[in-house]
Formats: sequence, C-alpha cells, structure tokens
Amino acid sequence: MAETEAHVQSIEVVVNGERRAAEVEPRMLLVHFLRGELGLTGTHIGCDTTSCGACTVLLDGVPIKSCTMFAVQASGRGVTTVEGLRRDGALHPIQQGFKEEHGLQCGFCTPGMMLVSAALLEENPNPSEEEIRWALSGNICRCTGYQNIVKAVHWAARTMQSEQASEGVESELAAEGAA
Repeated sequence: MAETEAHVQSIEVVVNGERRAAEVEPRMLLVHFLRGELGLTGTHIGCDTTSCGACTVLLDGVPIKSCTMFAVQASGRGVTTVEGLRRDGALHPIQQGFKEEHGLQCGFCTPGMMLVSAALLEENPNPSEEEIRWALSGNICRCTGYQNIVKAVHWAARTMQSEQASEGVESELAAEGAA
C-alpha cells in the first residue's frame, strides 16, 4: 500500500498584531495552534466542549472558544490572546484590575475572563454589574465566586475612562499651544 501524505493547509493569521504564517493540518484546533505552534500558552485548554471558557480568545475583537474552532477558520483574521492585551510593555487595565481587585485565585480561568472583559469594555465602556455578569456567563470560575472578577472589570472600566479623559485634556492643551 502506498504511504499517504499528510494533508496540510497554509494559513496566515494576525496574532496579537503580528502576522504569522504556518502549515497546519485542517483538523488542528485553534487552541492547539496557539499553544503548540506559536507557544502562546496563556490560552488554556479546559473542557474541549466550549463549556468552561478557559480557551477564550478574541477573533477580530469578538470572544470565541478556541477549543472548537479550527486554526484554518482563523486564516486571514486577527486573533488576540491574553499575551496580546499588554500595551507598550504595560499591563492592560483589565489585567491590572484583576491584580488590584484580586480577581483571580488559581488563575486557570483568568485569561478567558480577561479577554471577555476586554471585549465587553470595548463595546460598553461603563457596564453595570448585571452586564458584566452576563458577559462573563460563558466562562466558569471554580475558585472566586466571581465578585472580585466583577470588581476587577469595574476597576478597569474606571481606569480606561480616566485615561480617555486625560488624553482628551492633553489633546485640548496641545491644540491650544499650537494656536
């Protein structure tokens, strides 16, 4: 019998702002591509059934469960992992919020929680507690009871609003100085 050749497909994905090209088997899950091929181990493998949310990443800014999406489906699109939240070497406000408000214990669910929270704040910069809990409802935390996670998201929302207000004042002052 003739030996069969492994089928691979070329993909190109922008991961955390960096264009990445690879040859993958069509059945490779996005979570395995991110962890195994790119070494981005912040994306966790939990249940393999989309129930826990540990594998959540952002696909073109929208939270998805990477344990049930093929890597080839992400070709031509943008993926953000928890490693990609950092801004200019500093923690993203959602990452800092989890630190400040003790929004994690074991840390297993944390990357997925952070990415869902970042997407929520992008869409809704001032969410209510109910809106935060609804956004997080697809991600399971077995340690915290969620209260500090909600506090962390509120902390990040306030910080981001404060940053935007500061940037607005700086822009106004620069415009006045140029006049």
